[in-house]
Amino acid sequence: MLMISGAILLLLILSAFFSGSETALTAASKPLMHQLDRQGNRRAGLVNRLHENKGPLLGAILIGNNLVNILASALATSVLIGAFGEAGIAYATILMTLLIVMFSEILPKTYAMHNADRFALAVAPVMRPVVRLFSPLTWATQIMVRSVLGLFGMSLNPDEPFVPATEELRGAIALHEGDNKAVRHERAMLHSVLDLAEVEVEEIMVHRKTVISVNADDPADVILDQILASPHTRLPLWRGETDNVIGVVHVKEILRALNNREGDIEALNIEALAAAPWFVPETTRLLDQLDAFRSRREHFALVVDEYGSLMGVVTLEDILEEIVGDISDEHDIAVPGLHPQPDGSLIVDGQFTIRDLNRQMEWSLPDEEAATIAGLVLHESRRIPEEGQVFIFYGFRFEILRRQRHQITSIRLSPPRNIEGNTTEASELPAQDIDSK
Repeated sequence: MLMISGAILLLLILSAFFSGSETALTAASKPLMHQLDRQGNRRAGLVNRLHENKGPLLGAILIGNNLVNILASALATSVLIGAFGEAGIAYATILMTLLIVMFSEILPKTYAMHNADRFALAVAPVMRPVVRLFSPLTWATQIMVRSVLGLFGMSLNPDEPFVPATEELRGAIALHEGDNKAVRHERAMLHSVLDLAEVEVEEIMVHRKTVISVNADDPADVILDQILASPHTRLPLWRGETDNVIGVVHVKEILRALNNREGDIEALNIEALAAAPWFVPETTRLLDQLDAFRSRREHFALVVDEYGSLMGVVTLEDILEEIVGDISDEHDIAVPGLHPQPDGSLIVDGQFTIRDLNRQMEWSLPDEEAATIAGLVLHESRRIPEEGQVFIFYGFRFEILRRQRHQITSIRLSPPRNIEGNTTEASELPAQDIDSK
């Protein structure tokens, strides 16, 4: 009795080992194990190699776990039948179910779940020879499993993954815990890096309406005054009409030319000093544009539409700001476009981009059909709204505060938690009606 009881106890311990190992090795952090492996941790290397062949690993664990569980149950049944007769079968079933579920399943798996990385590093050296020991059996079972699945038209090796790798990365970034400002900024940066391959240049460019440019037909001293008054180091040079850009003036070239001519402004030939303009389509992806900036060793490009009309300019700094956020220096002119209010609402400039708003507030307003907040209101309302009109789109309340001609310049935006009747349908309600609600 003592020997059989000791054998059952040993088998339950082995069952707990297999159960805990299964949970730990499947839940261990792949990035952490990869980093530890690079740092020379041999156990992390074993974990990585076990992860690479999950089929044999899981097969060995399941075979070993079921083997010890069945053997322990058989031994307990034989002992209890000898002691209680036929009733021993029921006693053995109840006793072994309680022991296996409690001490060989729930207990080890709970511990392994909360200490997956540490547990995985501890059991990896033991699981490696176990996998080799059971490899003939796992190989045979895998062939049988594939054959049975094949009868039902199912495959274990689909040509395409269930989700793209980028979506898996987005999910991992979203799980990056923490609500403080630093963590939110990290999440926004990581999301922005993945968005570079999807966002087009037109969504981040400086619109031609706000681009500062100089007329090539103006006198050199007038052009120089305009350049000095601008906060930028590169300015488009046009002739005849603003769309006809013939070059890009760099402040450094102007200074170098002035130094060579001992400050003689009248002797400057601005057009000769300008670099050739570089035009890019508005549909260029940011990742492609970033690669183009690096390969051409340039920081400034002019954006044109399908008809060749100038739409705006894009710089290397614009793309970098998509990743790290706003980059300002002592010469930048601050243009605040987002003003939080005590009641939880926001006063937003009409030209504030939806992407920047989503990134700063961690919202998910759609930016497929419009790039700016004003554009979103125009697209959803299908009209040019009047001042004081209020709309509800995607659960957000948009109140038109100011309009200059046909351009919406200021909007009060209230998030869903600050309005009642959260709805995803676009609707228009008078301001007083919503306020009364």
